[in-house]
Amino acid sequence: MKQKPFHILFLCTGNSARSILAEAILNQAGQGRFMAFSAGSQPKGEVHPLAVKLLKRLGHDTSFARSKSWDEFAKPGAPQIDIVITVCDNAASETCPVWPGGPVVAHWGIPDPAAAKGTEVQQTRAFKDAYQRLTDRIGAFVALPLADIDRTELKKKLDAIGAAG
Repeated sequence: MKQKPFHILFLCTGNSARSILAEAILNQAGQGRFMAFSAGSQPKGEVHPLAVKLLKRLGHDTSFARSKSWDEFAKPGAPQIDIVITVCDNAASETCPVWPGGPVVAHWGIPDPAAAKGTEVQQTRAFKDAYQRLTDRIGAFVALPLADIDRTELKKKLDAIGAAG
């Protein structure tokens, strides 16, 4: 019997860059074991064009990409989220909605590539760096034996992944 995919929600304030990147990476790397979503506490209303450009260049489907509020995932009928991962320090310190089902919550702070200054090359480098850090963390996450660990141990492992750099 096939197990349902784990539903993972990546959060950041604007939902225009980091959380969008994480959603794309996990949906590709998770190979059906995971279904990733992203949202923001104060969504910008559009995905950063450099995030879309990078994802397309790396072979990701970007049709999913839209900036949306985390409120969508607290409403009746929303997917039940198993794990919430904040990817920005601002979102980690905000009071989140009450998530149905009481998901495990962890923090993986990543510098905001959308805040990068300088030339387009320098800004693109910031997006590549964020993408690589998220790829590394998501790789460690998908390698976890989720069927064999309880919620407390999962929280510890997720936090350790976030602290690893």
